[in-house]
Amino acid sequence: MDRQKIDDEAEAERARTELLKLQAATAALESTGQATAEAKARTEASQIQSQAGVTQASLKAESSNIIAESELDAQEKLQLADIEHRRLLDDLEITRAASLATIESKKFKGIIAAIGPDTIAAIAQAGPEMQAKLLEGLGIKSLLITDGNSPINLFNTANGLVSNQQ
Repeated sequence: MDRQKIDDEAEAERARTELLKLQAATAALESTGQATAEAKARTEASQIQSQAGVTQASLKAESSNIIAESELDAQEKLQLADIEHRRLLDDLEITRAASLATIESKKFKGIIAAIGPDTIAAIAQAGPEMQAKLLEGLGIKSLLITDGNSPINLFNTANGLVSNQQ
């Protein structure tokens, strides 16, 4: 009986040792499983974060492209509008200059018609002072009449006009 008791105690001790080994193995498996699960979770989280970063960078690049294209389009439209505005202003200036030239031409023709060929001949034959008085009386500030055979020194003419106005 003592022997049976010792054998039973030894068997119980072996079973306890086996139980402790199994508990240690289970704990090891449990901690390994938990560590593996945590590592997998961290890896997946890191992978998701990386993918989100790539997606975010891609979307930022796309938005930058859209912004740049819209700014370029706006700049192009602004330049086209400016060109059109300048063209219209130039057309308006050309029309205005043509109208003024037509008016000035009609005015000159009217003055010549009003003066008549006899008066023009008298002005051409009169002396410089008489010419100035006749022209001033007609309201003409400056007039140049030549027969076309002699060259005109415009520098002396301009000096004469400047000195007469003072």
